[in-house]
Amino acid sequence: MTNLAGNLNRTATEQGNRVAVRLDDVALSYADLDALAARVAGRLAEWGMRPGDRIGVMLPNVPAFAVIYYGVLRAGGVVVPMNPLLKGREVEHYLGDSGARLAFAWTTAAAEAVAGAGAAQVLTVDAGTLDEIAGWPSAPGVVERADADTAVILYTSGTTGTPKGAELTHANLRRNAQVGAELFDLAPPDVLMGCLPLFHAFGQTCGLNCAVLTGASLTLLPRFDPAAALKVIERDQVTVFEGVPTMYVGMLAQGTGVADASSLRVCVSGGAALPVDVLHGFESTFDATILEGYGLSETSPMATFNRVDRRAPGSIGLPIEGVELKLVDPAGTEVATGEVGEIAIRGHNVMKGYWQRPDATADAIREGWFHTGDLARRDEDGFYFIVDRKKDMIIRGGYNVYPREIEEVLYEHPAVLHAAVVGIPHPVHGEEVGAAVELRPGLEACAEELREYVKDRVAAYKYPRHVWITALPIGPTGKILKREIRVPADVTAKGQR
Repeated sequence: MTNLAGNLNRTATEQGNRVAVRLDDVALSYADLDALAARVAGRLAEWGMRPGDRIGVMLPNVPAFAVIYYGVLRAGGVVVPMNPLLKGREVEHYLGDSGARLAFAWTTAAAEAVAGAGAAQVLTVDAGTLDEIAGWPSAPGVVERADADTAVILYTSGTTGTPKGAELTHANLRRNAQVGAELFDLAPPDVLMGCLPLFHAFGQTCGLNCAVLTGASLTLLPRFDPAAALKVIERDQVTVFEGVPTMYVGMLAQGTGVADASSLRVCVSGGAALPVDVLHGFESTFDATILEGYGLSETSPMATFNRVDRRAPGSIGLPIEGVELKLVDPAGTEVATGEVGEIAIRGHNVMKGYWQRPDATADAIREGWFHTGDLARRDEDGFYFIVDRKKDMIIRGGYNVYPREIEEVLYEHPAVLHAAVVGIPHPVHGEEVGAAVELRPGLEACAEELREYVKDRVAAYKYPRHVWITALPIGPTGKILKREIRVPADVTAKGQR
């Protein structure tokens, strides 16, 4: 079965009584999930949806997301996942740009969804209750789709310009889930924890699709809180936790006193660089191996991963099966081992292209290689180490400063909870290095202390001349939002001198 929804259909036949998705007291078996997805497909057919039609899905991490996601796919539709926190004008762009026929929205997001959908002339359906879905007509089969047919359009974060829709095919997503299941050694007894947003590539593939493929259970937490997450791990006997670095930082700060997390066997980290100090601290505290990987929405998302039996702390690992990586200079020439270059990726995971953006697609995918904009180096053992985003690199007085390197040093300070290094315009040096730091609750450190701490550990041109203590903005996927960091006025003024 080429349609990604065929995985659910097969697992429901083989593992129908196992819990597929759980949220506190609500638990859907695989038989339940498949039956409800069939009713979504039936309702869509009743509304005249045709294979290939785009359908917006604006839901948080609740069981209804899985129901509607697989229901749309089952009907041959294309899922357009949307953050339920989007505002009306953003919803209008996602629905208007994708040409969506209709949008399913969670009750709490209904007002903004209706506003945006109305402007885009798209019908909005309230997906607030599973009981209502259970009353819809059922579609008996799964609509056949080709490998190259688009299954999901994932809109990029839009840190530069208008968000673009990455078209991921049934083959992209099916193969990425297969590789993930093998990497994490998933089996029906496993319980995955879904703190990652399901509207995002990481949570969707590594959580939902990997669970459905293998018959494992997915337990959800709509809004991440480190203490709550640890308690759910104990309650549901979670064996595989998947998160971004800020989640690991938060749980490590809680320690083992909150709950018994001994059921964990492996943890998966992605979305941003995991500080080595945090990795070692978490593994020592919770006795669970962390596998760090790397990918993007455009790569379904997995591209590289460390393995349980072969890993290098601080690295993003090795290319996954069937995927190639190379590092290139601005001219497109491959760089030597140990040198920094832009990551280019080729393989079964690379998107079909950007939805209705042939120019952007041609710019990103050249001769079959997707150019990521991320900078890395490769060691002699073949492990890749992210240096930074191409656009985040700071050039101070002609020298390249990679924010991640400085952030790693800051994370080694015992008082630092989160750190983000950014460039500040400077009339002489071009850019100056600045660091926004959030401290651990109950611990203290002043800007001067942190500045000197880094100064003692890196070359003179690299350390941050400007450090300020602040709460850092965290996005819905758990990443620190550097574009929203506000440089204090007095720091900006100093930078101009």
